[in-house]
This record gives sequence, C-alpha cells and structure tokens, in this order.
Amino acid sequence: MKAGTRKTWAACMLPGSALLLIAAIDAPGAPSATPRAAVKVYSDTCGYCHGANVGPVIRGRALPADAIRMIVRHGQNGMPAFRPSEISPAELDSLADWIESSRADPKEKGQ
Repeated sequence: MKAGTRKTWAACMLPGSALLLIAAIDAPGAPSATPRAAVKVYSDTCGYCHGANVGPVIRGRALPADAIRMIVRHGQNGMPAFRPSEISPAELDSLADWIESSRADPKEKGQ
C-alpha cells in the first residue's frame, strides 16, 4: 500500500435498498494510520512552492507554529487550504513545530 493511503470499504446500494460491501480499496489521500514525518510532509507538499520561487521561503524564519497551523488549514493569499485528508492533524502539528524551529536552507529560493 502506498504511503498516505489506507484501506477503505467501498459500498453501493442495490435495487430494493440492499447494501452491498464491494471490497477493501486503497483510498489515495486518506489519512494514514502512521503520520508522515514533518520533513516528508514538507518535501511532499510544502517545498514545491516554498523554496522554489513560487511562495515565500518559510524555513529559518521562526514563524509561530500556531500561525502555520492556521494558514495551512485556511489558506492565505495565493496559498490554498489543505484538508485533514491531505495533511493529517498529527502531521500538521509536527510540521508546524518543525518549521518554527527549522534553519534556513540556502538552496531554497522564494519571493
């Protein structure tokens, strides 16, 4: 099973209101039982924009973890909001703390 997926039961309604469980399927983007490490969430989700001249560099700026949580969930300016199915609550907590205490990466470029 791919990281970031979990088994989910697919169901459908049959004529006569009978419910049939089809099978367990991998649901991409579904919260995984094991949260990804903060550095993995950053590289998979955040680093594409923050560090590649799309959005501002956020590492090494001592941004408050609470502000990071709020912006990730609700978006701000050009940044979209990320649902709990994309970044789980546990992953977001870990990510926000990691970004708050991170050092700048000289390879990253931003606006």
